[in-house]
Amino acid sequence: MGSLADTLILQSFSFVDSSTKREYQLTNIIASFNLSNPKRALLGAHWDTRPRSDNDLDPLKRNDPLLGANDGASGVAVLLELAGIFNLNAPAIGVDIVLFDGEDFGEKNDLERYFLGSRYFSQNFKGIKPEWAVIIDMVGDAKLELPIERYSYDRNKKLVDKVWSAAERVGAYQFKRRLGFYIEDDHTMLFKYAGIAAINIIDFDYVQRGVDLWHSSQDTPDKCSPASLGAVGRTLIEMIY
Repeated sequence: MGSLADTLILQSFSFVDSSTKREYQLTNIIASFNLSNPKRALLGAHWDTRPRSDNDLDPLKRNDPLLGANDGASGVAVLLELAGIFNLNAPAIGVDIVLFDGEDFGEKNDLERYFLGSRYFSQNFKGIKPEWAVIIDMVGDAKLELPIERYSYDRNKKLVDKVWSAAERVGAYQFKRRLGFYIEDDHTMLFKYAGIAAINIIDFDYVQRGVDLWHSSQDTPDKCSPASLGAVGRTLIEMIY
C-alpha cells in the first residue's frame, strides 16, 4: 500500500499480556491520501487474525490460530482496493486508511486485551482529527446482512444515515435499516479515547448452514463472496466521492 498512498506510517508499539507476562510487538499501518486537505475521513479495519479458534466445533482445534477470511481479511481487502482507486482518482477530501493490529487478541469477556491497535492509535492520536470515521469488520460473509450497530446509532446517528443512504444510492441491498447488536470494536476506541465520530459496519451474524463460523477454523475464503466486498466498497466510494 505504500506505493499507492501519499505517505505510509508504520506505528509500532508493544503490548505485555498481563496473564502470561509475554511481550508482543504490534504495528498499525496508516496510509494517507490527499495529505494537504484538512477535511479528512478515516477508513479502518483490523489486519490481525485471532490466535486461537476458541469457537471451533472441534475441541482439538480451539488452540490453533485461524485464517480469518471474513473476520479480519475482508475489511482489509476492501480498503486495499480503495487505496488503488484513491491513487488513480484523487479524492476531493483527505483520506486516512488505518489497518489496526491486535484487534482480536483478547479472551472471552476480557475487553482490555481486545482492540489493542485502535486503543493505542486513539490514545496517542496527533494531527488533524477526521470529520468522520468508518470501521469495517466481517463484511465478506456470502450471506451478508448489515444492520445498524447500536453504539454507532446511539452516538453518531447522522453518520449512520449518510452511510446507509449511500448504500441505498448504489444499490447495496446488504445494508439493512434496522438495529442490530451492541458491538465493541475498533470504532468504540476511536470515540472513547480520541473523540472521533466513528461508526462500525459489521455483520456479526456469521452463521452458515446452522454452523457459527466466527472464531473458528471454518472462517475460510469459500464462506465469503466478492459481491459482499463490492457492496461495502461501492458504498464507501459513494461516501468519499
